[in-house]
Amino acid sequence: MKTSALESFDTVLVLAPHTDDGELGCGGTIHKLKALGKKVVYVAFSTCEESVPEGFPKDILSQEVRSATKALGIPESDLIILDYRVRYFTSHRQEILEEMVRLNKALKPDLVFCPSGFDIHQDHGTIHQEAKRAFKNTTILGYEFIWNNYQFATQCFVELNEEDMSKKVEAMECYASQSKRLYAKDKLIRGVANYRGLQVQVEYAEAFEAIRMIIR
Repeated sequence: MKTSALESFDTVLVLAPHTDDGELGCGGTIHKLKALGKKVVYVAFSTCEESVPEGFPKDILSQEVRSATKALGIPESDLIILDYRVRYFTSHRQEILEEMVRLNKALKPDLVFCPSGFDIHQDHGTIHQEAKRAFKNTTILGYEFIWNNYQFATQCFVELNEEDMSKKVEAMECYASQSKRLYAKDKLIRGVANYRGLQVQVEYAEAFEAIRMIIR
């Protein structure tokens, strides 16, 4: 029987600068990990209250991330929501690093997902840089946001099946407040996964930058 390389990881940490970043960057892989029975802890560093569209309550994204991560199989006990101000992460680098160090000590993850080093968003860049400091003895994979990257290093691919993709789309559909954004559309989500899949001759895949690979 063919086994997945993901089976070698037991505790996985997803670092999402903002709610919905983890679902977009590695939602299919999260679902695949949960289907394998792995512990996945999702940390959202900001609920982006300043960016909530008119007509929605300011805490809508904290409600939506609960529904979205549940759709991917993550229990609420493994969801951590923090309240750093959107677009001001650079002013809180040390606090963010200390938060990650605490998470590392508490969880001892053997796989961490964070934004890639090619991501130009200032908050994403902060999470990337501090993750490399806090988890330097851990395998780290960087997920992509095609609209934030001038380039991307496709050094790692995770094959996804139709259920993984359906759950990723379902998770994104939980974000009613973000429904007008192009990146939240089913067509784009599947299109990116088809493109990455084509590169490795499968139907669907998510691609990652291999920031740190530790083989034990």
